[in-house]
Amino acid sequence: MAKQYDVAVIGAGAAGMMCAAAAGQGGKRVVLIDHGDKLAEKIRISGGGRCNFTNLNVGPNNFLSDNPHFCKSALSRYTPQDFIALVKKHRILHHEKHRGQLFCNDSAEQIIQMLKAECASGDVTWRMPTKVESVERMDDGFLLATDTGDILADSLVIATGGLSIPKIGATDFAYKIADEFGIRMVAPRPGLVPLTFDGPSWAPFVPLAGIALEVDVETGSNKGKGSKRGVFREDLLFTHRGLSGPAILQISSYWQPGTPIVLNLLPEMDVAEALIEGKGTLKKQVGNVLSQWLPTRLAEGLLQANGFSPDQRLADMTDASLRMIGAAVNRWSIVPTGSEGYRKAEVTLGGIDTRELSQQTMMVSKVPDLYFIGEAVDVTGWLGGYNFQWAWASAMAAGLALAAGAQQENK
Repeated sequence: MAKQYDVAVIGAGAAGMMCAAAAGQGGKRVVLIDHGDKLAEKIRISGGGRCNFTNLNVGPNNFLSDNPHFCKSALSRYTPQDFIALVKKHRILHHEKHRGQLFCNDSAEQIIQMLKAECASGDVTWRMPTKVESVERMDDGFLLATDTGDILADSLVIATGGLSIPKIGATDFAYKIADEFGIRMVAPRPGLVPLTFDGPSWAPFVPLAGIALEVDVETGSNKGKGSKRGVFREDLLFTHRGLSGPAILQISSYWQPGTPIVLNLLPEMDVAEALIEGKGTLKKQVGNVLSQWLPTRLAEGLLQANGFSPDQRLADMTDASLRMIGAAVNRWSIVPTGSEGYRKAEVTLGGIDTRELSQQTMMVSKVPDLYFIGEAVDVTGWLGGYNFQWAWASAMAAGLALAAGAQQENK
């Protein structure tokens, strides 16, 4: 005989635990199900193990979606300040590290324990590890067949995330449920991911692995319907396979295969102008001049990639050549051949089409009592705590809606 609950939440990550706690504390009988034997691994590894749990600067413009206005409602009703209040309630010390990013002083484990405690306050029942083998819509709710026994729930919340970092348990479960119930999807792809480069044109840069510097990076266009343009100033890191670092992770979510990204390696300097002005005064080789401003190996690699020898005397070079070098530094346009994929992606772009969901409650419009929250949904934030804030906000939208239903029933 199936065990009965008001709400079944599948996925015990950030969004799933938050939603289960809110619904439970609001009077619902909640069961929280997860296939893993380790709880909330994505929280545990985030922020270098200290969990970048939100960002003080969260706003709708920090998120990508095919339906960009959808996220406004949930984000406005559960803000970073709301989550900070919860963190303070549990006496978790934290600090701002960079551009509004908030981290635990100690460990990401504190956020996991906080969410567990909130679930306990709502008398949430745990089923973990438990594999959900099938989901069937019944007249009186949803029947979940699992490897630890059947569950019957009035409402079902899918919080199983996307495809990023499969080694810690990512699956396509949410997408399979969407397909089963005829719910539209926005094609998923890796986001916040290192980009890769191959071929002879990249050969001069292969030995530069480990070099890091702050850059401006951009891609895309503001032209055309639905076009997306990303512009960031962040740190760039050369790797053995291409480029990474916050600058590349940020721009990767905007990058489209086959299109270039444009890097400004010296955002505060007009390199062509400086080189031309220096012709009469700098009795040096061009490689030595560039190395005053850039790491030496990078300066030499850029010169070689553009057909110049680092040994050429600056005074002997034409203005046209120096403008070409300036453009190579200030407007370096390169086309990635791909990305490191879901293996290294921090998030999954795309997912459940938000036009299928209520922005107030996260419920599927054509399937009453079925909800999708968190990374499973086509709302993806920037690097820096934004995706966790979407997890908290979307979870609270669903959890409070479910709790309001419980309170209505008790009147």
